[in-house]
Amino acid sequence: MRFILAGILYFFLFISVSGQSTDWPLFRGKSDLSGKIESELPASPKLLWSLATHTTTKSSPVISNGTIYFGNDKGYLVAVSSTGNLKWEYKSESSIDAAPMIFHDKIIFGTSDGILTAVDKLSGKLIWKYTTENQIAGSANVWISGNKAGIVIGSYDYYLHCVDPETGKPLWKVETENYINGTPAILNGKIIFGGCDGMLRIVDPLTGKQNDTVDIGVYIASSPALSHDLAFFGDYDGTKYCVNIVTKKIVWKIPGNEESGSILAIPAIGNNSIIIGSEDKFLYCYNTSDGKLEWKFRTNGKIDGSAVLTSSKVLFTGMDGYIYILGLSDGKKLWSFNAGTPVSSSPAVVDGKFYILTEDGRLMAFGEK
Repeated sequence: MRFILAGILYFFLFISVSGQSTDWPLFRGKSDLSGKIESELPASPKLLWSLATHTTTKSSPVISNGTIYFGNDKGYLVAVSSTGNLKWEYKSESSIDAAPMIFHDKIIFGTSDGILTAVDKLSGKLIWKYTTENQIAGSANVWISGNKAGIVIGSYDYYLHCVDPETGKPLWKVETENYINGTPAILNGKIIFGGCDGMLRIVDPLTGKQNDTVDIGVYIASSPALSHDLAFFGDYDGTKYCVNIVTKKIVWKIPGNEESGSILAIPAIGNNSIIIGSEDKFLYCYNTSDGKLEWKFRTNGKIDGSAVLTSSKVLFTGMDGYIYILGLSDGKKLWSFNAGTPVSSSPAVVDGKFYILTEDGRLMAFGEK
């Protein structure tokens, strides 16, 4: 009976980290980092509230049970209520550069001094710490298999680390040949991640065994997004890729050019299209099967944040200070909002509302009044 209950518990935990309408528990909403949601966005969103924290940030928000969590450059993990009131803050020793993640009763995040930390999500009290040997720039992710689970995160110490979510004790680590900037993606029993060594790596989550690699040859500064057997991502030279992670073959790639910017955003994956922003100021839509360009949308600034897709809309932010909603079918602008300051974070979407964090530390909530 104990094992049956454990299995039921982890089934529900799997649902929570996979992203439901009431929670956005990790960066990009789901462990596959695909950025696709089943619910729809409001036709004409209104600013519901804005909370100024007066501290710069590169983090993105995550959400659990109506509480929004994010980090900032002064090392604070911040918890905010659904009405825009500060609930608590936890002070770490260095900046929190990426979105935290929520697993069960914990908020888990990395810091620029290389420490992975877990705190209680209700009180902000410290639960455990795990130390890597260099900076953590990306978010953590989680795999679950039966009654086992592991938190995975990359570090500038050239390792992908996996720790026990309850104790923070190490389970395994995989060595690479350079920095790991992005968040590892997880789908169908595989961990997929890239790094500054130009390799896309495929790892077994239970054992930490590296099953294979795909040599891209150029820095992969961001993260792949996964759908079925395909990984979509961009590199530092502005080239976009679709890789089959079963055959280890590149299905298609779209080379960058002299005007291309680096790809720091993660693709969002729809049924037949992927959406990805670039530092060349364009948001691109490509056909998933052959990489054919469907449309592109010009902004007035770099696009470092990653888009979120519904069945008919695209939500994304830009360093020009605007938040945009476009039509997915044609890339036409449906709505925009001037935040008045650059935005490099990715949206979090729950219950018909979405939350945006600006680089000057303002958390904004949008929805229908």
